[in-house]
Amino acid sequence: MPEPEVTTPSHLEDAPADERLEAGDGAADDDAAHDGVARDGAADDGVARDAVALTGAAAPAEAVAEQADELVEEAGEEAGEDGGEVDPLDVGLPEGRFADRELSWLAFNQRVLEQAQDTTQPLLERAWFLSIFASNLDEFFMVRVAGLKRRIATGLAVTAASGLSPRQVLEAISVRAHELMEEHARTFAEDIQPALAAEGIEILHWGDLAESEQLRLRKYFRKQIFPVLTPLAVDPAHPFPYISGLSLNLAVVVRNPSSGKEHFARVKVPPLLPRFIAVDAAGRPHRPEETPSSREDGRTSFVPLEEIIGEHLDYLFPGMEIVEHHTFRVTRNEDLEVEEDDAENLLQALEKELMRRRFGPAVRLELAQGISAHVRDLLIRELGVVEHEVYELPSLLDLTGLDVVHELDRPELKYPKFVPVTAQALAEVESAQPTNIFEAIRRRDVLLHHPYDSFSTSVQEFLAQAAADPRVLAIKQTLYRTSGDSPIVDALIDAAEAGKQVLAIVEIKARFDEQANISWARKLEEAGVHVVYGIVGLKTHCKLSLVVRNEKDGLRRYCHIGTGNYNPKTARGYEDLGLLTCDPDVGQDLTRLFNQLSGYAPRSRFRRLLVAPRSVRPGLVERIEREIAGHRAGRPAWIKIKVNSIVDETVIDALYRASQAGVQVDVVVRGICALRAGIPGLSENIRVRSILGRFLEHARVFAFAGDEELPDVWIGSADLMHRNLDRRVEVLVRIVDKGQVEFLTDLLDRCVAPTTSSWHLLPDGTWERHQLAEDGTPLEDLQQLLIARARRRVAASR
Repeated sequence: MPEPEVTTPSHLEDAPADERLEAGDGAADDDAAHDGVARDGAADDGVARDAVALTGAAAPAEAVAEQADELVEEAGEEAGEDGGEVDPLDVGLPEGRFADRELSWLAFNQRVLEQAQDTTQPLLERAWFLSIFASNLDEFFMVRVAGLKRRIATGLAVTAASGLSPRQVLEAISVRAHELMEEHARTFAEDIQPALAAEGIEILHWGDLAESEQLRLRKYFRKQIFPVLTPLAVDPAHPFPYISGLSLNLAVVVRNPSSGKEHFARVKVPPLLPRFIAVDAAGRPHRPEETPSSREDGRTSFVPLEEIIGEHLDYLFPGMEIVEHHTFRVTRNEDLEVEEDDAENLLQALEKELMRRRFGPAVRLELAQGISAHVRDLLIRELGVVEHEVYELPSLLDLTGLDVVHELDRPELKYPKFVPVTAQALAEVESAQPTNIFEAIRRRDVLLHHPYDSFSTSVQEFLAQAAADPRVLAIKQTLYRTSGDSPIVDALIDAAEAGKQVLAIVEIKARFDEQANISWARKLEEAGVHVVYGIVGLKTHCKLSLVVRNEKDGLRRYCHIGTGNYNPKTARGYEDLGLLTCDPDVGQDLTRLFNQLSGYAPRSRFRRLLVAPRSVRPGLVERIEREIAGHRAGRPAWIKIKVNSIVDETVIDALYRASQAGVQVDVVVRGICALRAGIPGLSENIRVRSILGRFLEHARVFAFAGDEELPDVWIGSADLMHRNLDRRVEVLVRIVDKGQVEFLTDLLDRCVAPTTSSWHLLPDGTWERHQLAEDGTPLEDLQQLLIARARRRVAASR
C-alpha cells in the first residue's frame, strides 16, 4: 500500500491562509469563564470562588478574577481549541498529523447513519437511528457551526490544528453536511419508509388517505389543531415574524381575490402537538401513543401534522386564495455566553442568557424541495442566511420526529428486551432484605458496568440507603445531568430533611440542561441542601459521591466514582463504568476534592486520583512516556484507551511518539478522533476502532502495561479534549483490584479484536465498517455478548 500523504485536502488549498479559527471541543460544549456561587441552604449569600484551588495556588480574594482569567487563557479558551501551540518535544513530527475535529464529528454522525442503513438492525431501531442522526446534526449546527461563525465574525478565530483556515472548515462542513443530509433524506424515503409500510406502519401524505379518513381528520383539525394555530401575516403593518430555532413552519402565499395582490404569511407548526397524527385501520385519528400493539391489530398510519395544517389553510385565511405553501425550518445559534466574572448571581445571569438563546442568529435553513424561487429568496433575505447555509430536502423535514414511531409497541421490530441485573458483588450478600450496600463495599471494591449492571440496584440504592441510614452523617454529591423526578435528588433531599450534612455540586452550565439544573438547584436549596454552582472558569463534570458513616471503629468514607451521569434514565441506554469503594485513600482524596469544590483550599495531592485541570493530561502523558521507556528497556509495553473523543494534541503527540518507539497503541473512540492511525513512520503501531450499537458507548478507560506486576488502569469522566483537560473538573481513579483490572483490559482487547464488529480508522482518515468475517459470517456484537453474559450470570444464581 502506498504511503498516504499527510496534507491539507486539495479542494481546500485555495482558501485564504490568513483566516484564524478557534474550534472548541465537542459538538455541544464551548464554555465561558464565570463566577461560581455557593449557598448554604436557601439563606446564605453567594460566595464567589475561583479555579485556584484546583491549580494548587492559594490566593487572596482580590486575586481570584485575575488568576481565573490566567487559567482560562492558559487553557486556550480563546486561543485556539484545535490550534494550540505545538509541544517543543514534537517539533520533529510532521505537519498535517491531526484530523480536523469538525469533519471528524461529521464522520461520526455518518456512522450513526450507517446504523440506520444496516438491514440487519431491527426496523424500528433503524428509524430511531435516523432520528438520532437528525438530532445530532441539529446540535452540531446550533453549537459548533454557530460558534465557529461567531468567532470568525469577532476576529477571535485561529487556524485549526489540522491546518485548515476558518473558511476552509466552514466550506468543508457545508459540503459534507449537504451530502449527509441528502443521504439521510434518501435513506428515509427509499428504504425506511417503504420497509415500515411493509410492516403495516405507514407515513402518508394527505393525498394517500381515503376520503373517509380525510373527513375524520378534518373534524380532528377543527377540534384539536385549529384553535392552537396563529397565522402571522407579513406586510407594512406586520414585520417579518421571529422564527424560533428548530421550529417547523409553513411559508404561505395568499392572494386577495379582489385586488389580485399576493401576500406572505407564516404558520408555525405547534411544537406541543404530536409531530405525527396516527390514523388506525378504521380511519380514526388519535394520538401516536394510542396506536395498535401489533400488525394483527390492523394498519397504523401516521400523517405529518404540517400536511394536515397545509390542507386546511383556508380556515386560517378565510376569503383569501391559497396560492402555495411550503415547509421550512431554521437552526439558530443556541450557544450560551455567560461572563460569570461579571455576574453577581450565576442563576440570574444564566436564566437571562437562556431567554436570549431563542434569538440567536440563523446558521441553517432547511427547505422542502419544490419551494418557489421568490419564497425561497424572501426567506433567505429575511433570515439573514447565505446560499451555502440553505439545505433543500425532500419532505419530510425534521426527522427527529421519528422517535414517535420508534415508541410503537412492536417488540418484534425492536432490539430484544434487556433488563439490567444486579452487580455480582452486590448480589452475593446473603439477606432477606435488600442488599446492604455498605456491607458489600466493605468486603471489596465493586466495579459496575452499566447498563449490564443495574444502576437502580447499585448507585441509586447506595444513595437511598445513605439517606435513610441514621449512622450516615454526611453526603457529598456532584450533579451534572439528572432526570426529571430524579431519585438521586430525592435521596439528597430526604437526607437533608433527616438532619444530615448534604452538599450538592450542581453544574448548572451543563449544555441544554441548564434550565432543568436551575430548577433542581433551587429545589435542593429549599430542602436545606448546601448547593454550590461550580467554579470560576471550570465546569464540574466529574461524577462523584461521598458518604461519611459512623461505625464501631470510627468514621468510614464510602465513595462512588463514575464515568456517567447520575441519571437513572440514561443509565439504561449508556455504557458506563463506576467504582464503589471504601478505600481510605479514595475517601481522603474525595474529601480533599469536595473541599476544593465547595471552598478555598491549598494545593492538594491525591493518591488514587488524577484531577483535571491540574493532573489528568500530565499524568496520562507521563504514563505514555513510561511505556516508551519500558519498551526500550525490553519490558512489555502497551497502551489501551477507550474514550468518547480524542482531540488533545499533546496527548496525541505522545501517542505518536509511543508508536514511533514501537509501543502498540489501541484506541477505541465513539465520536471525534483527531488522531490519524496506520501512517508509516508516525502511527503504524496505532489501531483505532469505533463501536456503535443499541447502547451509547460512554465509558472512559486508560490502561498501561506499567512497570509493576499489575497493569496501570484508570476509569473516569475525562475525554481527551481541551474542554475536559483544561476547563473542567474531571476525575480519573486507579483500579487496583486484580480481577477488575483483568476485566477492563479484556474489555479493551475485545473492542479492538478482529472478531468484533466495529469501524476501523484507515490511514487516509476514512472509516471502514467491519461486520462480516472472511467466510461471510457476522462478527461478534460486543454489546450483545455482554448482555448474554449478564443473563447467564442471573441464570446461574437461581
